[in-house]
Amino acid sequence: MAAGRSYIVSVKPQLQGNRVISRKTTRRDFVRGVGLAAASYALGAAGVWERLACAQATRNSANRFAAAGRERPNVLFLFTDDQAFGTLGALSNPDVRTPNMDRLVRRGTTFTHCFNQGAWHGAVCVASRAMLNTGRYVWTCGGDNCGNWPLWGQTLGKAGYDTFMTGKWHNQTPALKRSFQTIGPTGGGMFASKDPNAEENARKSILNDPYNRPRPGNSWSPYDQTLEGHWRQVDGETVHSSQLWADTAIDYLHKHTKQSQNPFFMYVAFHAPHDPRQSPKEFVDLYPPEKIKIPPNYLPEHPFDQGDPRLRDELLAPFPRTKEAVQVHLSEYYAIVTHADHHIGRILDALEASGQADNTIIIFSADHGLAVGQHGLMGKQNQYDCSVRMPYVYCGPGIETGRKIDAMVYLQSAFATTCEMARIETPETVQFPSLVPLLTGEKDKLYDSIYGAYRDLQRMVRTERYKLIRYPHVNEVQLFDLPNDPWETTDLAENPQYAQTVKTLDAELHRWMERTGDELELSRL
Repeated sequence: MAAGRSYIVSVKPQLQGNRVISRKTTRRDFVRGVGLAAASYALGAAGVWERLACAQATRNSANRFAAAGRERPNVLFLFTDDQAFGTLGALSNPDVRTPNMDRLVRRGTTFTHCFNQGAWHGAVCVASRAMLNTGRYVWTCGGDNCGNWPLWGQTLGKAGYDTFMTGKWHNQTPALKRSFQTIGPTGGGMFASKDPNAEENARKSILNDPYNRPRPGNSWSPYDQTLEGHWRQVDGETVHSSQLWADTAIDYLHKHTKQSQNPFFMYVAFHAPHDPRQSPKEFVDLYPPEKIKIPPNYLPEHPFDQGDPRLRDELLAPFPRTKEAVQVHLSEYYAIVTHADHHIGRILDALEASGQADNTIIIFSADHGLAVGQHGLMGKQNQYDCSVRMPYVYCGPGIETGRKIDAMVYLQSAFATTCEMARIETPETVQFPSLVPLLTGEKDKLYDSIYGAYRDLQRMVRTERYKLIRYPHVNEVQLFDLPNDPWETTDLAENPQYAQTVKTLDAELHRWMERTGDELELSRL
């Protein structure tokens, strides 16, 4: 990157098409404020004064989640795409090199059982991000436009935070504009890899296609910068998307340190390690395919139709999946994870240099996981742990270092958690609870079970011991004893000894469906 290059679009903008206009208080904002005041009055004067007194007492006490002498912490949210929980060296996979993610694990508290609640179509990341930014359940979050709910960045911004976003948003633009005051470069759901010489190569029977690989004649390479995808053109230079988002975040951090005394909320969303899984050659060379370990739950194909057997994600590797194909894809997956880790390290180093690190809550996570050969699948459109579970780390003032919490939580609790850390009233519309009681030791768990869903094709309920998955379109059911079968390879659903367990979990699943507004006919389950 050229020295001194600025990637920031504007400070406190609203966007109108591609044009930036200044943010002003509008009549709609005023009316909305009056409406909230009226709603508070309707709750009763006693309740209002009780809350005001409590808020005043909170303001007058030290904030355990802020540096000494500071009222509120900064928040740095580092977000990857398609990164499974089993891709951090410090947690569960020493074969993957993630020194900077590992330092977050050492410096903070890791939730080892963090989940995404589900999705209403194949782009699982859309639903995950809509839930994250509204704090609401999958069936009530308002779809990819996030409804008219108060949004995470919007809420912090109204409370005095300078809010910034760069990278992958993947919900509708109006929600983005409502959420952040400063918006850097952003990207769509994924970056398609394209061969600029497609016609000529077709005549030569050469393929440069990231799909259906590996296969004879396909010369697609993750470090071929002519194939677009993550390789972006910026001011005449070719840069990887991860570098672009990191450069933009670092640029904002430098400017904010010089220009503002307000706390910041930085939402930095990497496209990595989403396919096409591209990274520079030196990162790919770290992972020779023939040395990649095959996961214990590898299968050539899934044993039945899980609902989307030929979705785009599943077409990345040939059918049936060979071990060699899985090794190639895992090699490229680990390489782009390590490359993203490198750029996350650059952001962490810039935070340290800014003098803001001791007053910054860092949250690192991903929108969901990915199969990459597990259970005969390549994508995330399933309810196995490889796809619904992701890394989740909190670091910063007031957070214990080197701690691991095994309680089941949802990623989308970040909204309520940061509000509580900043001593901002969490909007009443938020449904996912704050994790502060777990971080402080006040509670040892928030849920006895968690729920998952994918379209009308899959429903899941999971306790600390068992997971039940139902596939209503093919009348299939699976049951796994997780402590004894963490790779989910032995289905116990048809074992008569577990009939009562299935019945109990079905009842719990139905309770969750009612709680979340799931309208799938219960009789189908």
